[in-house]
Parts: sequence; C-alpha cells; structure tokens
Amino acid sequence: MLRALYRALWWLIAPLAVLRLLLRSRKERGYREHIGERFGRSAGRRPDDAAPLIWVHAVSVGETRAAEPLINALLAARPDARVLLTHMTPGGRATGEQLYGERVLRCYLPYDLPHTVRRFLRAWRPALGLIMETEVWPTLIDECRQMNVPLVLTNARMSARSYRRASMFGRATREVFGGFSRVLAQSPADAERLLALGARKVTVLGNLKFDMDTPAETIARGRAWRAAFGARPVWVAASTREGEEALVLQAFAALEVEHALLILVPRHPQRFDEVAALIEKQGLRCARRSSWGSAALASGSDGIAPLPDEVEVLLGDSMGEMGAYYAAADIAFIGGSLLPLGGQNLIEACAVGVPVLIGPHVFNFTQATADAVAAGAVIQVQDWSELARGLQALFNDRPQRTAMGAAAAAFAARHRGATARTVEVLLTLLP
Repeated sequence: MLRALYRALWWLIAPLAVLRLLLRSRKERGYREHIGERFGRSAGRRPDDAAPLIWVHAVSVGETRAAEPLINALLAARPDARVLLTHMTPGGRATGEQLYGERVLRCYLPYDLPHTVRRFLRAWRPALGLIMETEVWPTLIDECRQMNVPLVLTNARMSARSYRRASMFGRATREVFGGFSRVLAQSPADAERLLALGARKVTVLGNLKFDMDTPAETIARGRAWRAAFGARPVWVAASTREGEEALVLQAFAALEVEHALLILVPRHPQRFDEVAALIEKQGLRCARRSSWGSAALASGSDGIAPLPDEVEVLLGDSMGEMGAYYAAADIAFIGGSLLPLGGQNLIEACAVGVPVLIGPHVFNFTQATADAVAAGAVIQVQDWSELARGLQALFNDRPQRTAMGAAAAAFAARHRGATARTVEVLLTLLP
C-alpha cells in the first residue's frame, strides 16, 4: 500500500517538480536545461555498443568529487568498460564535466516514476549501478531488481537521525534497502544501522573521500594567493549554508586579531550575490575571487597581484578551487555545522594540512568528525562565539596550529585505501 501511495504521490508532484526547476533556474540557469532527461528521455547507448556500462549516481558536487578516485580506478581496472555519471543538480553535472570531460557519459537521473526509470534503464542498459552515499529511490531500486541490474549502495552512510526517520516505515523500509545487491558502508556504525533497516550483504570498506587528492597545481595556486595576502592572518569559512554566513561574520567581528582576512566560500553558487550583499551590509570591504587573482599561474611564477590591504573578506565565488582556499589559509572552518544542517566534508581540509574548526551539527559526518577530533586535527565548537574564541586561540598559538595541521595531514593519510577495497568488490559484479 505504501508503494502505491508513493508512486501516486510522484504522479501528483511531477508537474510541481518541473515548476520548481524553472523557479530555481532564475538563480542557476542549469536547472532549466535537459529537463527531458529527468523523465528518462536521454540519448542512451547506441544499439551496437556492447561495452559493459558502469552507471554511477552522484547527486551533487560533494558526491561527484568523492566518486572521482573510484571512477578513475574502475576505468583503469576495466578499460573495456564505459561509465555513465548521473546527477540531480546542475552543480554536480558541472563538476562532473570539469573532472572527467569526455571520459564519461552523463545525464540527469530521472524522477522516481516507473515508466521514466524503465525508459532510462532500457536506453542505457547498465551492467552495474552504483549509488553514492545516501540516495535511496524506492522505484529505481525496484526496477533495477526486476531488470536484473545489480545495484550497489557505495560509500554508504546512515546517520542516527536518518535511521530513526527510515525506521518509522517498518517493512516498507526493509523491502527498499533489501533491494540493493550489495551495501558498502563507510563505518561499522553505518553498517549496523543499514543492516537494521533491511540491507543485505553489508561490508565496511571505509570512506572514499579519504582517497580524494587535491591536485598539486591547486595547492600551488593557493600558496600563490597566500603570498599575495602578505603576512596577515587568514582563515577560511568553507561550504557555508544559508543563515550561517551571518554567524561567521559575527565571529569575524568578535575576533581580536589585527588585519585578519576572512575567505568566505558559500556552498551553493546561486547564493554568491546574496552573500556579497550581506558582507557589504555589514560594512566590510569585500573582493571577489572571480575579479581578483585570475591571472593564470605560469610555471614557476605566481603571476598574481597583491590583494589590496583594505580588503577584509575575500568571497570565494569560484568552482573547483576549495583545495586552493584551504592551502591559502592558516585555519579552516567547515560550514553546514553551526546550524542543524548535518555538516560538510572536513577531510579535504585535513588532507591539505590545515587545522580545522567545526560546529556541533555534524550528523552526516559523525564518524569522520569524531575520529578527526580524537586525532587532534579538529576542534569542535558549539556556536559563533566559541568559533571566535577558537580562532583567537589558534591565531595566538602558532605551535598549536602547526601541530594541528600535521595531525590533520596524518589523520587523512591514515584512513586512505577505501577505493582499492571498493573496486575489488565491484569487479566481482561486472560481467
């Protein structure tokens, strides 16, 4: 009965979903493009294409970047195979284009209606499907099972909050999670919750995000920016969400550090103008990354003009440069965590070797945060005032900053290897 109700609801909300795409496209044009793909009307494969197709679904930017080492390893292990990358957001699609170019095929995942999912599966004929992290679509899982497409929940995580919500649906939830051919979990706690929800063949393989490499040229770009900032103290507030920027700016105002520079990087590109207006409203002098430091780094040359001394906030309004922002900073704060939003990935900052501060709301990254705190790489704060005090203490204590940065790099290196373990399992499922 719940399945029938779920499908009926999709029939009702599909027109509203298209309207929502059009409304969102006013801020991010990509939402009005390729709408047909969201109903399974994508190009698909040529009828004579017999290469095994590995389909990877990565909903947005974070999942797309996390999939990079896995996709590269799969293509290296099976050069005869092709990869289809699906997304739900234009940001994820743009990131996929930036990372992989023509090496992979791409389209949007269709809405979870039986006929759209069947159209998608018949057009692409995947030999194996991989769903990254937490995306669970009941109709998609059911149709893959009926069409004998092995579907693997990869790099799977299940927070305590999500587990409580999913448990409310009882048998229906167990049928959904039982539809995955394999579940490859990030941690024992994730695996335990997924098993309780009905998942079968659950294996703990670690977190793929530890295997993400920040390119050397990205690090070099960040180091060049740091030189252009001069000797002033620098901190980055990364992947901030709506409502958090005001709290970050409060912490910045309370900071008693002379001539400090804040690099503020909103998570969603459509909010860049909104955040710029907020910074100006606070009376702070702001520069945009898109209009500063755009000179290409020549080999062995920084090629970047100094940032004007009067600039107090550098707005990170660029894509694909998070590693550079971390490399340019003395301290990193990870957004999505001052408000109950679940947090964002702290692993990339740790891998660059920068000390990290993070807020209390990290239910999407509970294990990684706990491990990083235990390793001495991360300090968890409870609100904006604690964030200000934590920044103050670190800016005043260079040896502690150095020790935390070293601990962060060691923590990230120690947890690598999930990609190789995942590929080993996935190759057994490919024809």
